[in-house]
Amino acid sequence: MVQVSVKWGKEAHNVEVDTNLPGLVFKNQIYSLTGVPPERQKIMVKGGMLKDDADLSQLNLKTNQKLMMMGTAEKLPEAPTNAPVFMEDLPEDEQDVTGFAKYGAGLKNLGNTCYMNSTVQCLYRVPELRESLAAYPTQGVPDASHKLTLATKQLFWDLERSSQPVTPMMFLMHLREKYPQFAQQTNTGIYMQQDAEECWTQILYSLRERLKDPADADADPAVQQLFGVGLQSRLVCEESGEAIEEGSTVYELKCNITLEVNHLTEGIHLGLQDDREKNSDALGRLALFKGSSVITKLPPYMTVQMVRFFYKVDTRQKAKILRKVVFPMVLDAYEFCADSYKKELDGPRAAWQEAEDVRAGLEKAAKTAAKAADKAAEASKDGKAEAPAAAAAPASNGSAADVDMKDAEASSSAAPEAGQYSGQLTGRYELVAVLTHKGRSADSGHYVSWVKQDDKSWIQFDDEEMIPRKENEVLALSGGGDWHMAYLLLYRAVRA
Repeated sequence: MVQVSVKWGKEAHNVEVDTNLPGLVFKNQIYSLTGVPPERQKIMVKGGMLKDDADLSQLNLKTNQKLMMMGTAEKLPEAPTNAPVFMEDLPEDEQDVTGFAKYGAGLKNLGNTCYMNSTVQCLYRVPELRESLAAYPTQGVPDASHKLTLATKQLFWDLERSSQPVTPMMFLMHLREKYPQFAQQTNTGIYMQQDAEECWTQILYSLRERLKDPADADADPAVQQLFGVGLQSRLVCEESGEAIEEGSTVYELKCNITLEVNHLTEGIHLGLQDDREKNSDALGRLALFKGSSVITKLPPYMTVQMVRFFYKVDTRQKAKILRKVVFPMVLDAYEFCADSYKKELDGPRAAWQEAEDVRAGLEKAAKTAAKAADKAAEASKDGKAEAPAAAAAPASNGSAADVDMKDAEASSSAAPEAGQYSGQLTGRYELVAVLTHKGRSADSGHYVSWVKQDDKSWIQFDDEEMIPRKENEVLALSGGGDWHMAYLLLYRAVRA
């Protein structure tokens, strides 16, 4: 890293330059300070103007070296608000040529960065996280976590407003500054593929450090409120009979995969078993403690990692378990909870079930009435004298549709009062995003994300490409071959 001074008009800005990165990264740094877009920047360096693909390591930049930049940050004139606007007249980044702009935008691959792109697209699906980032102040201690949080804020802003694929250069730069492992290169200087789960974990860690309520120092960070799962673990030493109780917060559940695991819930149960060696006070030495955990607090969003990779000593790589493990569109976490916590969930669960029964009754009544109307219309069209049984029934007794509707109303009146459990967690979760991996190693292959939208449709984000998908295609990501298979699952709480 070399610190240089960039003079622009009457202003001068000190900029830290990573000489291992191309010139475009340096230009984006200046853009964030001056508002001059990279394409308008003319930076005088040795040998002429700085190019986007320039190798900064060849420029021999010195500490405190002064560079001159020319360029304007003035806004383009705005069109009158009452004038018609045609898509072809809009700036290129605002033209929705695919019709997918309402779902966000793709992310350009900057060289084996699909692990990062897929992670960002899944996290972008959490509107509460977007809101927390939008409120994050630009001023703060300028450490790596602050820079990464600001870069995430900017990237989410770009995804929300762009109709064309976004280049996440600044985000990548600050991710690598905070976590140098993501800047690893091969012997030929090519950036290496990385593990998407590690990227997911590290991004959330940095955001957890920064996204806090300045007005309430005792409040949990936003990331903990959104993703934190409370666990109570019990460790028992069979040799001595000692028992240790531990409380903790985790940010994802593990689905361990063995030859006996066929469904997500089976793998989660295995993941909640945690045997480990600990020092036994009674025995005066290390001993095996068998551990098991139960959930004591559920979050609004539940992340589940399919533990598909393990380290092979002989090849020194993370090998992949290809076994098919089915996952549901709706996950019920009730069975993983502590008995005391289940009692807190029972009321909201009952209210939710009652509401579902009412909804089902109303739908059944509507379908019955529609069928009766269709049958009556057919009879009238054909000139038949007899009417359908439902329509010919005496008015005093009511039609079949009336009976179904009355049953639905009775069910509704028996349900808890509206708002009694409104917004409370039920333990049920609906799938909203899947991060998948294709290949045999976590550090190779290809990552993409599959994200459910507000209109219930699914969009696959394959770097800058956006592809509409169906629910059955998402459920087919359960593994069993070399096709894309689920690695991280993001579920959203179903509330009463």
